[in-house]
Amino acid sequence: MKKRSFAQRIAGAPYILWAALFIVIPMAIVVYYAFTDANGQFSFDNIKQLADYKETFLISFEYSFIATVITLIISYPFAYLMSKKSAASQRIMMMLVMLPMWMNLLIRTYSWMNILERNGIINNFLEQFGIEPLKMIGTPGAVIFGMIYNYIPYMIIPIYNVMSKIDKSLLESAEDLGSNGLSKLRRVILPLSMPGVISGFTMVFVPSVSTFYISQKLGGGKVMLIGDAIERQMQTSYNYNLGASLSLVLMIVILISMIVVNRFAGDDDLLI
Repeated sequence: MKKRSFAQRIAGAPYILWAALFIVIPMAIVVYYAFTDANGQFSFDNIKQLADYKETFLISFEYSFIATVITLIISYPFAYLMSKKSAASQRIMMMLVMLPMWMNLLIRTYSWMNILERNGIINNFLEQFGIEPLKMIGTPGAVIFGMIYNYIPYMIIPIYNVMSKIDKSLLESAEDLGSNGLSKLRRVILPLSMPGVISGFTMVFVPSVSTFYISQKLGGGKVMLIGDAIERQMQTSYNYNLGASLSLVLMIVILISMIVVNRFAGDDDLLI
């Protein structure tokens, strides 16, 4: 292989510097704090304490998995229909998908908290028909709903990106061979769209499992996820070492997810 020229090395220097400052160094700091105590001495105590958060990890993975599966069920047919529309309709539908993302996640979540609370819009509407107010805030369902609402664009866009590139001649060939709509979906569309599905699944699951603001607001402080545990150790207990060890586990989960994406999805299929 040819050696890179001096100009090429200079052109790549800003990216190398950026990666070192904002990726490598922060990860190294997390690893350092995870394996040291408050005095800076090497210790496995923080790793041993992770056993106390086993239930928190399980709940985080469970809620995130449920939210991701529901998001997939909603997003897949929507992305399929969007890929079948005209170019003008696709642009409008894409704008509608991205429109909520123009607002900050905190604002979107806080808005739903006002809608779902006891004196919110939904319960006020139900009271007009004599229905008792529903308890929605402070439930697992509200937390899962918040995950779905906030992260559904990350599922729709990769799937749509892949489906829009499926060669129509393949579908026509399937029809010529006697395939009906269900058979085309099972034998052609679903296999070809799997890279987008895997990409979307990963990009929804990873932020869901690490979220803390959604669970704080929509969970009413009654739902503890691993992101909440990390935030509490960092902001309340000031136990940076334990917080770093919890963060290290999430880093490993994210790395595994990225390996899965690189294994099953090509670079062209990752839109976000």
